[in-house]
Amino acid sequence: MTKPDYTALDLRPAPPGRPYVLMNMVMSLDGKAAVEGTEQGLGSKVDQRLMRDLRLNADIVLSGAGTLRATGTSSRLGDPILEQVRISRGKPRFPIAAVISESGDLPLDKVFFTARDFDAVVYLSKGAPAQRRAALAATGRPVYPLPLRSPVAAMLKHMRHGLGAEVLLVEGGPSLNAELFRLGVVDEYFVTIGPVVVGGRETLTPVEGETAFERKALPRFDLVWAVPNTDTGEIYCRYRARR
Repeated sequence: MTKPDYTALDLRPAPPGRPYVLMNMVMSLDGKAAVEGTEQGLGSKVDQRLMRDLRLNADIVLSGAGTLRATGTSSRLGDPILEQVRISRGKPRFPIAAVISESGDLPLDKVFFTARDFDAVVYLSKGAPAQRRAALAATGRPVYPLPLRSPVAAMLKHMRHGLGAEVLLVEGGPSLNAELFRLGVVDEYFVTIGPVVVGGRETLTPVEGETAFERKALPRFDLVWAVPNTDTGEIYCRYRARR
């Protein structure tokens, strides 16, 4: 086997009050999640295919504002066959795309805002300037306000009860990942380890919070699989949170 099957996962039911949360990242051998500001160059075309395969399972695909600014984001699957599989499972052609932002400073020319073949929503802090909120709403994408306290928890609650989402796929970035780990809501973590070394003291890792976890409070995960691909030199790992 050179790659696992991400299209038919044995996912557990959504917990009360939030979706079941999957996180997907790619990193280098030295644990870096970016090269010159983006993830491009870390993973192969096989890894990119697996990312789209994983989207098949999701009701919402979420990215942080930094990821949207750096590389753009969508919820497209890139394969008509995958789209038909979703439809056969009673799901829309694409998951909903979502972004969360504190400032509202987002590039409105990105496909996230301009495309109309997939639905997308913006989660925006109530502290964002009114003019930015208006500019985002003018794109036609729904904008949902988040409280200044516990915005990510409020977002997850709205996704579950307001949008009916059972499975959320998070595709970065590192700051958003850190908050989700801090809240203890990451149910499964998928990571591709690419055969490259990036280096650099300031280079982002997959999780970048202001405060490190203490030894006694480290989030613990069990390995579900680790599949090596000798053609690309990658390892595709799946972990499940130890509850």
